[in-house]
Amino acid sequence: MNDYLLHLADTSLILSHRNSEWCGHGPVLEQDIAITNIALDLLGQARYFYQYAARLTGNTDEDKLAFLRHEREFKNLLITELPKGDWAHTVLRQYLFSQFQFFQFEKLQHHSDKELAAIAAKSLKETAYHLRWSREWVIRLGDGTEESHRRMLAALDTLWPYTHEMFRPADYELACEVNVAELEQPWKEAMAYVFQEANLPIPQHTWFQYGGKTGYHTEYLGYILAEMQYMQRAYPGATW
Repeated sequence: MNDYLLHLADTSLILSHRNSEWCGHGPVLEQDIAITNIALDLLGQARYFYQYAARLTGNTDEDKLAFLRHEREFKNLLITELPKGDWAHTVLRQYLFSQFQFFQFEKLQHHSDKELAAIAAKSLKETAYHLRWSREWVIRLGDGTEESHRRMLAALDTLWPYTHEMFRPADYELACEVNVAELEQPWKEAMAYVFQEANLPIPQHTWFQYGGKTGYHTEYLGYILAEMQYMQRAYPGATW
C-alpha cells in the first residue's frame, strides 16, 4: 500500500509544482487564478496521500517524503514532470491527466481501504472541476483560431506518448487491488468525444514512454526536485 500511496502523492505533487509555474504568468488574471487554484488542489491531494503513507511507515512524515527523497525514489507519472510549455501544452496535459484521475478516484472511493477511499471521494470533487476547466480550454483552443489549433496539435504530439503509462499497472497497484488498465477504455471514449468537438485527431502513436511509476524519470524531474527541495536540504528541520 505504501508504494501506491507514494505514487498517487508524487504524481499530484509534481503536477502541482509544474502548474504553480504559471502563477503570475497566466494569459489573463482569471485563468492565472484558476491554474494556481488547481495547483493548490493537487498539492492538497498530495498531502493527504503523504500523510497516510507516513502513518503506515511509522518513522517519517509528509515533509520528509516530499523533500528528502531522490529522483529514483519518486513514482510519479512521467507526463507530470514534463516542462509546462505554452498554455496549450498546460491545459491539454491537465485534461489528459484529469480525465484519467477522475475515473481513478471514482473507482478508488469504493476501495476496501477506508482511508484511501475517503481521500479519493474528497479529491473527486476537486478533480471534477479540474476536468471541466481543462476540457473547456481544449475545445476552445482546438476549435479556435489557426494558431491555437496549431499549438494544440503540437502539444498533442508531445504529450500523447506519455499517456499510456497511466494504464500500465505497476506491481504495487495490482497488490492493492487496483487495475488501472480497466480505465483505459472509458478514458479513450471520453477522448474521442472531446477531441471530435475540439477538431483534434486521435494520435496513432505505436510507441509510448514508461518508467515513472518505477523510478525511471526524464531529466526534468531532477531540476524540479533541485528547486523544490533546496530549502529543506540546505536547512534541515527548519520551520517557519
